[in-house]
Amino acid sequence: MLFNYIVGNSLNENFKKVRIHKKSLLTFGVISNLALLGYFKYTNFFLENFNLAFDGSVPLLHLALPLAISFFTFQQIAYLVDSYRAETAEYDFLNYALFVTFFPQLIAGPIVHHAEMMPQFASKWNMVKNYKNIATGLFIFSIGLFKKVVIADHLALWANFGFAHTQTLTMLESWITSLSYTFQLYFDFSGYTDMAIGAALLFNIKLPINFNSPYKALDIQDFWRRWHITLSRFLRDYIYIPLGGNRKGPFRIYTNLLATFILGGIWHGAGWTFVFWGFLHGMALVTHRVWKSLGFTMPKSLAWFITFNFINIAWVFFRAKAWEDAIDILKSMFFSNDYGKLSNILYFAAMDDKKFVLLFIIVSFALALFSFMFKNSNILIQKTLTYSYMLYSALLFFISILFLNKISTFLYFNF
Repeated sequence: MLFNYIVGNSLNENFKKVRIHKKSLLTFGVISNLALLGYFKYTNFFLENFNLAFDGSVPLLHLALPLAISFFTFQQIAYLVDSYRAETAEYDFLNYALFVTFFPQLIAGPIVHHAEMMPQFASKWNMVKNYKNIATGLFIFSIGLFKKVVIADHLALWANFGFAHTQTLTMLESWITSLSYTFQLYFDFSGYTDMAIGAALLFNIKLPINFNSPYKALDIQDFWRRWHITLSRFLRDYIYIPLGGNRKGPFRIYTNLLATFILGGIWHGAGWTFVFWGFLHGMALVTHRVWKSLGFTMPKSLAWFITFNFINIAWVFFRAKAWEDAIDILKSMFFSNDYGKLSNILYFAAMDDKKFVLLFIIVSFALALFSFMFKNSNILIQKTLTYSYMLYSALLFFISILFLNKISTFLYFNF
């Protein structure tokens, strides 16, 4: 934080006596941040590939990944670039430290900008108790907690089992496995985001929206306008546009899109499956642009069906521990001869004396499917809270507390 604070202030107008080329200083600051991220997150990945390519035996470092390094690195890179663009003016290191380490969104976002947070920290009206914000914060926090511990964590049971037994799954089990993870990831991460937004509101701080019913998207561009919105914003503003954006003709647009999403895939994890996941989404966006440029259209129901199933298939590569696991699941999804057997899921439900686990999975899966008909938390948070909302919030919170009897980690803590 001290390093980025000094570099950022040197880039803006706070220290006019600094005699150094601003672009060189920005490059130095960005590379320094990426170097630390690369060292902790990607060293083993590069060593593994080096050993594979050159038949080497360089020992892996097995470094512990500093908690939240991906998120606070991106947040501070955005601060440096904004300072270079003369969009920041921060003299107080304590304020800057608060901006970086504000605990509700520190670990997994939303990724925030200096300009949208600092005025809120400085506002005297945010120094007093606001009972409406407290009520709204508890309401949205309860929704997020329910999403996480009731829906996501129970879907995780089958998703984890399925991805651990990829070679024995039938067609139906493979589809259940992939869909379980697709919904688990959404409810896990959007649940975290709701809790972050709710916790921040207790301090009168409003965090940006990070999800907007992404699985209702009708095309892949619409999906990325709805999924992890602050990451999409970062990739657009600090990678896609600097590469040239839409300014240099169709071919450069396509290559910029592809490069942006491959980098987005690498940011999520050090593995070729993440790279391929980013490549798939980049190619999907290129295809969508070509489709639009040719003036083609399709019925909304078909557009949703194709978009959702592409996203679901791409998540298989995102989740799989190895390339072979992803291929095994996709083969079972489309080419298995065991169409309707559920021998594995029945075995899983009975093992380790997990009573009612199959019922919980089915209920969670049903809730995930029914969510398509619900209003999302972004809409609910804008409504005037009534006693019915209070009772609804209390019920969700009480049910969630009943399930807080086991270890539960957020998926995006891994990234």
